[in-house]
Amino acid sequence: MSDSLISQKVVWALGLAQLISWGTSFYYIGVFGDLIVEDLGWSRAFVFSGFSTALVTMGAVSASIGKVIDRYGGRPVLMAGAMLCAASLFLLSMSDGAPFYFAAWIGLGIAMRCTLYDAAFAALVKIEGESARRSITQITLVGGLAATCFWPLGHFLAETFGWRGATLIYAGLALLPILPFVMLPHAKELHISRSSEPDLTDASRRKGSLARAAILYATIIALGNGLHAGMSAHLITVLTDFGLAAGLAVSVAALRGVGQTTGRVVEFAFGQKVHPIRLNTFAAALIVVSFALGFLAAGLYVIAAIFVFFYGVATGLLTITRGTLPLVLFDPRRYGALVGILLVPSFLVSAASPVIFALILDMFGPYATLGFSLTVGAMMVLASLALPSRGPG
Repeated sequence: MSDSLISQKVVWALGLAQLISWGTSFYYIGVFGDLIVEDLGWSRAFVFSGFSTALVTMGAVSASIGKVIDRYGGRPVLMAGAMLCAASLFLLSMSDGAPFYFAAWIGLGIAMRCTLYDAAFAALVKIEGESARRSITQITLVGGLAATCFWPLGHFLAETFGWRGATLIYAGLALLPILPFVMLPHAKELHISRSSEPDLTDASRRKGSLARAAILYATIIALGNGLHAGMSAHLITVLTDFGLAAGLAVSVAALRGVGQTTGRVVEFAFGQKVHPIRLNTFAAALIVVSFALGFLAAGLYVIAAIFVFFYGVATGLLTITRGTLPLVLFDPRRYGALVGILLVPSFLVSAASPVIFALILDMFGPYATLGFSLTVGAMMVLASLALPSRGPG
């Protein structure tokens, strides 16, 4: 049984809220981007730069939102983010010109920073301290199915109502997470467990080691989130370039969500005693293996499915370690503010990634895109191996 300070009902409800929040915001561009290009006649790079604008916005507000969560708890931030997400999607559905289009994406950027995993993780740590690891894993079990659910759903809605009608429906769906967010305790009910007290004799607390840990953590998250953003925007296109029909490519791409959840289920069942640094190194190595398999995927449905599935397993595990690494590297009492600062580079890298991936894909094709992704994974492995460890592992 979990010693969670939050009921299992609330934790699983937060997982459902994460599924909806990710599906209606972060994964939006992956299924609707090309439809917007066709309808508005803009270039692919210009359309996807809206998503990049959202990610830059996330970076700009990251530290401030982390501090707000540390001070007031996650409940008001998460609720406000859900409402802003719905309003921004409504504006996006009405956009005919660049000003409204980019204004909508700026709103979505703020909303994503308020509602997605990093805000939810900080909210859980604010309540549970170091014991939040299990709750963090649980909410990602459900949230990891966002692409699996929302890419096919978006594809269906767009074929039925067009991208504008589908976006309006997404706006309505974006309000649903408010109900689970209301279930979180108020700030006055929050407390940090004694286990979160920092060990001042620990090597990772010493100034030099702490600085190295911060730099390496920020590097790992920047590389991982950048890869995630680039592939989320273009995975379906990569698969179609390999010869898969559009509908089949959507189905195969959705296996990433199945892989994410599979990896998290395994971690939830067996990995709670595995040190987060070791788990992060394994996940980064799996990134390399999955993209190596991708080179064999051209025209082969089964190989393509295996590639996407194992890539999903890796990203699923990396999502968990993104939330749990700070628990073993830094003081959990400053989780929201410190992680908010360290996430800033990741949002900037993520902002550039969809455009960079689009350029690589358009100029050099899917194989170069896979090679670039494999290289990013290898850099993550090296950074993870260099992390200073504290505690038994």
